[in-house]
Amino acid sequence: MTRLTRRLVLAASVLAIAAPAAAAPTVGQPAPNFQAVDADGRTRSLSEFKGKTVVLEWHNGGCPYVKKHYGAGAMQSLQKQATADGAVWLTLISSAPGTQGYLAPAEAKGWKASNKAAATALLLDPEGEVGKAYDARTTPHMYVVDKAGRLAYMGGIDDRPSADPASLKGAKNYVSAALADLRAGRKVATPVSKPYGCSVKYKG
Repeated sequence: MTRLTRRLVLAASVLAIAAPAAAAPTVGQPAPNFQAVDADGRTRSLSEFKGKTVVLEWHNGGCPYVKKHYGAGAMQSLQKQATADGAVWLTLISSAPGTQGYLAPAEAKGWKASNKAAATALLLDPEGEVGKAYDARTTPHMYVVDKAGRLAYMGGIDDRPSADPASLKGAKNYVSAALADLRAGRKVATPVSKPYGCSVKYKG
C-alpha cells in the first residue's frame, strides 16, 4: 500500500467515524419529509399535506396488537373521526418482502377495502426508509404532525399495551387526545409515550 493510498484510507475512515447518524425524530421539531408509493401506485409525500394535521400509523396486518384495533373496528373509527375533522391519515407498511405484514400493491389495496380502513392512503415502505427515518419500532407506532409540519406526538396508540380486545374499554387513546388538543389550539398534553406491539419487520 502506497503512502498516498494509506492517507486516503485513513481520511475515509475519519469521515466515516465523524459522519453523524440520522437524527431521531423529536417532538416540536420538523417531522422528516418522505416519499412512498401508495397501494394505488401513486407517489405520496408528507410535504403534499402541508398545512394539514397528519397522522402516521405503522401497520402489520399479521400482528395481534394491530388485529386488536382493526378487528374491533376501533382503528377504522378513529381514522374516520380524524379525517372528518380535516386531518390526513397515512398508514405505512415497512415490512420487508417475505416477512410478516408485507403486502404487494394489489394485496394492500385489497386489504384496505376488505377491512374498510378509512386512512387517506396506505403507503408501502418495503425498504424501510420511511420507518427508519421515524425510528418506528412497533406496529402500531403512531405519530401526529401538526399543521406547521412539526412532530406533535409519537408513541403508542393508547395506554393499554395488550393484544386483548377487552383492553380497548376504558383505554386512553393518545392519538385521539393529541388531535383534540391540536384542534383546540392547546399544547399536546402527552406528546410522547412508549410504543407497544410487534416489532417492525425491517429488511435485513
